[in-house]
Amino acid sequence: MTTPLSAPTPVPAGARVLAVIPARGGSKGVPGKNLAPVGGVPLVTRAVRECLAARLVTDVAVSTDDPAIAEAARAAGAEIVLRPAAIAGDTASSEAAVLHAMDAYEAMRGGAVDVVLLVQCTSPFLTREEVDGVAAAVIEDGADTAHTVAPFHGFVWREGEDGGQGVNHDKATRPRRQDRPQDLLETGAAYAMRAPGFRAAGHRFFGRTALVRTEPARVLEIDEPDDLVRARALAPLLDAGSTPTLDDIDAVVLDFDGTQTDDTVLVDAQGRETVAVHRGDGLGIAALRRAGLPVLILSSETNPVVAARARKLQVPVLHGIARKDLALKQWCEEQTIAPERVLYVGNDVNDLPCFALAGWPVAVANAHDVVRASARSITSTPGGRGAIREIAGWILGPNLAAPPTDPPYAPLTAVPSAPLSAKDLSQ
Repeated sequence: MTTPLSAPTPVPAGARVLAVIPARGGSKGVPGKNLAPVGGVPLVTRAVRECLAARLVTDVAVSTDDPAIAEAARAAGAEIVLRPAAIAGDTASSEAAVLHAMDAYEAMRGGAVDVVLLVQCTSPFLTREEVDGVAAAVIEDGADTAHTVAPFHGFVWREGEDGGQGVNHDKATRPRRQDRPQDLLETGAAYAMRAPGFRAAGHRFFGRTALVRTEPARVLEIDEPDDLVRARALAPLLDAGSTPTLDDIDAVVLDFDGTQTDDTVLVDAQGRETVAVHRGDGLGIAALRRAGLPVLILSSETNPVVAARARKLQVPVLHGIARKDLALKQWCEEQTIAPERVLYVGNDVNDLPCFALAGWPVAVANAHDVVRASARSITSTPGGRGAIREIAGWILGPNLAAPPTDPPYAPLTAVPSAPLSAKDLSQ
């Protein structure tokens, strides 16, 4: 334990607690890293949201040199501190960015910062509880500094001239886990420091350092492309509230091929096309309509089977659409629905522009990898196998998600039909 620089002084009541999120534009390991989506949400936005939701944080600032990052952070609710080039390069320390942000924020807002937090948006599964945990260790428990750690049980090795050598163990002795001291891994997610001591020391580990334990399963730092791949795969499992409820959305917009079908088309000798749809999806769509949610089918295909299915489901359809995002935007305007309150379900790359527009982009389980990576939620069920019913269960509760009693597939043969007009949408 290090010796405090001075006897700890109480953090004043009503203290200003500033969370600083460093997010520079340059990144060699993962270009554009801080704007990379995980669970359909850019990394910097994820960090801002958790800091704003923390009980003890009073102010949130993003330190960046990049206009696009600044725009995303501002939209998420953070203040922006523009970082000078001198501390925006590869060799610049996080401490330099935090010190600059703290000084700049005090100049902008007036008054002193009492406690400053360093929050890394490259830890995608950071939680508001962890942010509050490090802040509370300083504000309420009297520590000088605090940071998140996770229990670690591995044997650490280091290569040397004589071959591999044990770092946290004697390689000649392999004690059981319960017989070894508990090692703790620094997660790199969140740090808290008394602001005056941080200025004096110039680093984040002065004085008495409290260790705030976190869940090992959530520990992941994105430094390499493979880290980003793992984060996107884990997001549907680890993100709290990663599936929406009725309070989260005002409308549901559905792609057709590959989403309500399995993307297979059967063509007979006369050229007529047949696809298979799932009865459970129809039940789910009917339940969404009864709940008062507007439902729209939006497809780039001109196949009359799309309109036939829409008529069966009694929902409006826009098909034969080249720019689905423009059609979605216009439909939202006509229905006076905010796009950020729309759940959009898709499966392939032509759905990505709508994913960028909708507040809740959802990919079906068998969607293309780049679509899954951009989704906020991913179904466990493939398209055409009941994925829409699963989504309806998220929104309306588990009773809807009970296994269907009807046969699982119903062939639907195309019938002649013209694309519906805008007038048809209101009927």
